[in-house]
Amino acid sequence: MENREPLKPLLLAYPGPLRDCLVAAVLSGEKVCTSGLLAEFEAEREELPPVGERSALIDSAGREVAVVELTEVRVVPLGSVGLRHALDEGEGYASVAEWRAGQEEFWHGEEMREALGDPLFTVDDSTMIVAERFRVVERLA
Repeated sequence: MENREPLKPLLLAYPGPLRDCLVAAVLSGEKVCTSGLLAEFEAEREELPPVGERSALIDSAGREVAVVELTEVRVVPLGSVGLRHALDEGEGYASVAEWRAGQEEFWHGEEMREALGDPLFTVDDSTMIVAERFRVVERLA
């Protein structure tokens, strides 16, 4: 591997079994998009990533396993997410309702509520999400 500038990390979920599954899905090509809460970007005072940005996909052990490039970034209400996005999240969802239930379980979890500083945080159809589509440009491990 040639020397390169350090890349911003792409952290899917939190370290552990869920992250391991998501990283494997990215590496297999099943997962080509992800969703985050706009509120999380705001809480972390983080700007939305630009299309074309490359980042390092990080596994649960903290290793860089791939370089991914953003091909699309959209901010949309949760209620407008369609089936293509739900399927392309690569987590085996067969419907938008299944995808949403999985997302809500994560977003309503203790770790996310703590990250947002709101122990009662919940989402609804109007909650703005950041839908990112990406491609793997280099495998590192």
